[in-house]
Amino acid sequence: MSGKSPKLYAVLIGIDCYLRGKLPDGSYYRSLNGCVNDITRTERFLRDRLGLTDEQIFKLTASNTQEGLPAEPPEQWPTYENIIALFERVTSAAAPGDQIYVHYSGHGGRTKTMFPELKGKTGLDEALVPTDICRPEARYLRDVELTHLLKTMVDARLVVTVVLDSCHSGSATRGDGGATLRRMTVRGASEVDITPRSTESLVASKAELLASWRGLLPEMPSAIKPGGGWVPEPAGYVLLAACRSFEGAHEYAFDGGAKSGALTYWLLDSLRQTGPQLTYRMLHNRIVAKVHAMFSQQTPQLQGEADRVVFGSERLRPQPSVNVLEADPEQQRVRLSTGVAQGVGVGARFAVYAPGAADYTKVEERLAVVEVETPGTTSSWAAVSGGRDAAGIEAGAQAVLLDVGAFNPKGRVTFVRNEELPSGVDQDAALGQVESLLARERDGWLLRAGLGEASDFQVVVNAAAEYELWDPLGNVIPRLGPGLKVADPASPSKLLSRLIHLTKYRNVRLIDNDELSSGLAQALICEASRKATTPAPGEQARPLDAPGHTPTLRPGEWLFLRLKNNSNRALNITILDLRPNWSIKQLFPAFQDFEPFEPGQEQVLTLRAALPASYDDGTDVFKVFATVEPTSFRWLELPPLDAPPGPGAALRAPVNSLEELLAMYAAGEATARDAELVCAFTDWATAAVEMTVRRV
Repeated sequence: MSGKSPKLYAVLIGIDCYLRGKLPDGSYYRSLNGCVNDITRTERFLRDRLGLTDEQIFKLTASNTQEGLPAEPPEQWPTYENIIALFERVTSAAAPGDQIYVHYSGHGGRTKTMFPELKGKTGLDEALVPTDICRPEARYLRDVELTHLLKTMVDARLVVTVVLDSCHSGSATRGDGGATLRRMTVRGASEVDITPRSTESLVASKAELLASWRGLLPEMPSAIKPGGGWVPEPAGYVLLAACRSFEGAHEYAFDGGAKSGALTYWLLDSLRQTGPQLTYRMLHNRIVAKVHAMFSQQTPQLQGEADRVVFGSERLRPQPSVNVLEADPEQQRVRLSTGVAQGVGVGARFAVYAPGAADYTKVEERLAVVEVETPGTTSSWAAVSGGRDAAGIEAGAQAVLLDVGAFNPKGRVTFVRNEELPSGVDQDAALGQVESLLARERDGWLLRAGLGEASDFQVVVNAAAEYELWDPLGNVIPRLGPGLKVADPASPSKLLSRLIHLTKYRNVRLIDNDELSSGLAQALICEASRKATTPAPGEQARPLDAPGHTPTLRPGEWLFLRLKNNSNRALNITILDLRPNWSIKQLFPAFQDFEPFEPGQEQVLTLRAALPASYDDGTDVFKVFATVEPTSFRWLELPPLDAPPGPGAALRAPVNSLEELLAMYAAGEATARDAELVCAFTDWATAAVEMTVRRV
């Protein structure tokens, strides 16, 4: 490469607008609403954070219009021909050693295979769905073709990362935060497309396509694919898929504004912590934890080079800042040169530094922390929420983003009418009783979601005249105990107690340290591996063998949990077990608040999978905390759902800022990422590993 620094190129494809027309069976691909937004936000991240220029970004989008045609000119539409040409252009532009980042947001689909010699006469091709697929002459970009395009990049010695925020088929989800039952947006069609289409590929000859596919399956008799379902195990690149092959990839209005794909939303949220030691395995673990905190039936999948560093450290730019346009000391607020156009919303937090500050990682040099209250299109008013010298802020000061404000510790509740109920069930009265009780809730844990605002929980009455709780996508939340009859006067109060408990449980899953300035951002290594039999004394953990690195075990099998202090400082380690019965219990260490780990120290814990007799399946989330100061996390423990609090350990008064934050969470008093406390205690980090246990 003649000493030339490698470049990063991006292939960005987002499809909201699908041309109107039906498939032979009468089904069709509905237009979406969050895919172009995914691409816009991804492009903004790549430009602002990684410094990409116009010459490094290759993009195709199809935005919705009332006329049913994409707003963009036809040469920018994501058609089969244009997508292939885009891949070929970026491959030609890049040089050996350069990185290629591919991000697709749109429908995924299944169609009759054009490769029966690989998949059999009744086999199916997984496919990305172009914007004009309703036309009989249009073609899918099939999995075998995508595999060859990516192999061509790898053969050219390019470093490739692929993100597919789409699924394989539609899934039935209910509720939308409104007053009636309607299907949530799922990125996929519910039927297999049997339209006769051209079997001539523009990617390569059939012989070349077959060779590329078979090259990934040297010892397999047929095209067996892992949980992600798109391609066989990748060779030479990383693939991050939105969900398992039998799940749905959903888009959702997370902050009450424009929709985003769940994978893209949490991917970009997680990439705020990108650093020199962040691997795709670590990134994937964090994304899964975030997605599952809201959507238990969507599991992002990771394939390929999981231990490769994200993007490569040499491509990271210093943390960008925005200008303080105006300071209002009397009202304790400032106006920042950023707004909705840059993805900033209510609750976003910034650290403010003096105009001449050069190092934004120095917490002690912050003048103040501010939180956006009134976002505008390109400028926003933010209130001072803490700091040492708010009076010293002046126009020209620099503000650095700490948190986009997506997380809110309060549980937002929506009431959904079930139009399919028998006429004898008075659901309006039943929902009204809960809503009235919610309005009087004084502990601060719950609030009613506003019009157009995303909700965390949906309350509905089912055909058995019982209250039912759904997640944001309309899936019934499992393992909530005995049904609550709407005729029982005690049911509304019990339902609210369950909602508060579920909110506390969710908050512990989501609590995290998003600060780039944290000295422990990549200091904690936490990895899982599995074994079916009793581990031998001193046996070392082996690489995880489950697709997507989301282990599923049977009762009695063993899970290795490898912990390592990868920093040059002593750390205090604590592990909480978030259990399937909605309880939270400290798992490690058993009898003290934390276990000291010296620099470089590594330890492997052996955990045996188990399920209560009444459960067919369940998921444990092992939440690992690493701190520099001695810290107790017992504030976050919870009994099983509906159970009275146990004796537990006696809680002392908080002894540091992080413990004070945890105590506020436990008491329901914390605000969104309580700004002053989080910023005052940057030396802590978290990691999470999930273990699903299933009887069969």
